[in-house]
Amino acid sequence: FSSSPTIDTYRIINTASKTMREVTTVFILVFVYCSHITQGLLLNSMQRIFQRFGSKSLQIVSSPSFTIIQVPCLNDNYGYLIHDPISGDTAAVDTPDAEAYRQVLKEKGWKLTHIFNTHHHDDHTGGNLELKQEGGVTIYGPDKENIPGVDVNLSNGDEVEFGKRKGHVIDVGGHTKGHIAYYFPSESAAFTGDALFALGCGRMFEGNPSQFWESLTRLRNLPDDTSVYCAHEYTEANARFAVSVEPSNEKLQKRYHHISKQRQAGEATVPSLLGEEKQTNPFLRCDISDEIRQKVGAANGDSEADAFAKVRKAKDNFRG
Repeated sequence: FSSSPTIDTYRIINTASKTMREVTTVFILVFVYCSHITQGLLLNSMQRIFQRFGSKSLQIVSSPSFTIIQVPCLNDNYGYLIHDPISGDTAAVDTPDAEAYRQVLKEKGWKLTHIFNTHHHDDHTGGNLELKQEGGVTIYGPDKENIPGVDVNLSNGDEVEFGKRKGHVIDVGGHTKGHIAYYFPSESAAFTGDALFALGCGRMFEGNPSQFWESLTRLRNLPDDTSVYCAHEYTEANARFAVSVEPSNEKLQKRYHHISKQRQAGEATVPSLLGEEKQTNPFLRCDISDEIRQKVGAANGDSEADAFAKVRKAKDNFRG
């Protein structure tokens, strides 16, 4: 009996070796292809975000007690994560995209404890249930609206405890009937959802002009140094409308040029200061500016709410 391999044995070994090389080659090609596709999808997704929001849009702001992270979501939404480093509490203001929040929470090592909803629209509550399933999350929302997974119903004048601070609940109905805002006076921060935007306000889907005007005046009464954290990157379009109804406002013109440069550079225009909104936002000035009233056709006998309604209608029809 010979211990030397036969020709058939060599043939079998060579065939097996060739087959293994082919299988390995196919595996590598499939892996490279899948990686290429995944990379392409990720790149396209990131490009869409950067085109809409700008590469500098994930902003981290330190207020006196909190860290506030502005998170771009969906097409043009901003969500917010508020973190109290002393208590470890972390709140989401609205939930446009649960996964976008998860990525930031994981990166920071934070545990979500609160969700503060401003109103019921899907692009503000869409991530509620998914985030709540992870446990330890309490959802707060307006008592006049159907908020998914809500635990605590809120109305005007209520307070929410977060860390060692308290947030004040403000009725800002008009965009929706029960819309609320969260104001933290210790942080000079107001989270206004779709009620008040930089140089704009939300469309009047459910409320009426008197209700919406009263809501905006409540916000206007806050201190000038209040940072307004709104929920959409609409500022450039809002600015074009604003200058069309108050072209002689020099502060508005200056702000418009600055906003244009910000957007060209891919920078976010939110948050803004309430003092600046009082000077330039037409929806906060329809009882102040004769020029705005004239441009939208408000008559001398029109009430402030009537004038606001005409500004809102003019914006709805604006195509500039």
